Amino acid sequence: MTGNDHYFTAQPASADERRTLRVHLAGQDVEVETAGGVFSPEHVDLGTEVLLRTVPPAPATGDLLDLGCGWGPVALSLALASPDARVWAVDVNERALDLVRRNAERLGLANVVATTPDDVPADVRLAAIWSNPPIRVGKEALHELLLRWLPRLAPGAEAHLVVGKNLGADSLQRWVADQLGDAATVERVATAKGFRVLRVTAR
Repeated sequence: MTGNDHYFTAQPASADERRTLRVHLAGQDVEVETAGGVFSPEHVDLGTEVLLRTVPPAPATGDLLDLGCGWGPVALSLALASPDARVWAVDVNERALDLVRRNAERLGLANVVATTPDDVPADVRLAAIWSNPPIRVGKEALHELLLRWLPRLAPGAEAHLVVGKNLGADSLQRWVADQLGDAATVERVATAKGFRVLRVTAR
């Protein structure tokens, strides 16, 4: 990546060199396409692996959200596991969204909608959120992101977020609990390899 080119840049300036990876998602070995200028283009990153290993089975139907989808390991896992659900793969990075669309097509997944945050209809209520959120966008932007999406959980629905312990997972847990108050419960449900998995359950 170039000096000013982050995975949360809308249009990465780095060379768009595509490559294929073999990865294990939702119990299957699949081939996907990645590229520079997106998050973790060489492999499924450790935090996402921890998330995917510890989440409960995805809801079979409804609207499911992968917030900060990158090239799509979480969204593709949701879509593979729940073919009758609609999976929203949301990112600001246009290259990432293109990769998710191409990977969904490659895997025959017609239930993935890869889009920018503003293009998710306001009336969509979410049956689940799975996210390795972009912690490095900074605290203010991260807080704004979470407060935009967590309140869109349907009653009883759960969000699972994976956050590095050394990147403020415990303080983020307290902050989310304070912000959502009686509208949700917030718990730490797993700790592995330096990551925490937080579960937010809407009331």
